[in-house]
Amino acid sequence: MSESLIVPTMAEMLAQGKQPEVLFWVGCAGSFDDRAKKITKAFVRILNRANVSFAVLGTEESCTGDPAKRAGNEFLFQMQAMMNIEVLNGYEAKKIVTACPHCFNTLKNEYPELGGKYEVIHHTEFLKSLLDTGRLTIEGGQFKGKRITFHDPCYLGRANNVYEAPRELILKLDAELVEMKRSKVNGLCCGAGGAQMFKDAEPGNKEINVERTEEALETKPEIIAAGCPFCNTMMTDGIKNKEKESDVKVMDIAELIANAQDL
Repeated sequence: MSESLIVPTMAEMLAQGKQPEVLFWVGCAGSFDDRAKKITKAFVRILNRANVSFAVLGTEESCTGDPAKRAGNEFLFQMQAMMNIEVLNGYEAKKIVTACPHCFNTLKNEYPELGGKYEVIHHTEFLKSLLDTGRLTIEGGQFKGKRITFHDPCYLGRANNVYEAPRELILKLDAELVEMKRSKVNGLCCGAGGAQMFKDAEPGNKEINVERTEEALETKPEIIAAGCPFCNTMMTDGIKNKEKESDVKVMDIAELIANAQDL
């Protein structure tokens, strides 16, 4: 697996007088979390393979402000948002793709009223569009016939009604998609949303991520697919709680596709 990733920045693109097709918003998790960095790299490998002209903001990207807003600090959120909007508008960004539903939801639904109006796409939707237009082809490869269950991220599913794109991608891998009892509009949160990821557990007899992982394991999956770095962390931690099922993998949709293609 080659690590020679081509990742131009918006500043470099501008210096060459170019405007990329999409701006890839990496997000805090995708930039700093060791596990989520693998999702970022997988997605970049796919973009490179499909010859998509893209760029990142690099050091000019700051947190979208989602955790601050969910935790009730509206002032901090607006400060973070205004800084980002200034940078994005400075580069005349039109189309943004991100692998984080939290960034996706915030950029798409909460930036417009502050002056940041962009076409924002989740990476599963973007990957599906690459397949639909023939820019990317995938065969099942190592995932053919594998039992895969998909956990709906709250900010992708219930908040933005994106349910089909990730599932269609799993089916394109010739995998067997098995649904949890609570899925799509009835999906259960992994326990990380609303800035819960960054605070201590509250009193109770079971963590939400353990409850959700148990629901996923009831489908007897070989892989739990996710479309969010936070969900990925929570479900992975849930698996660690279960010694018997410790061989079940938690993978992002982008990783499934990159691995199927041996990128």
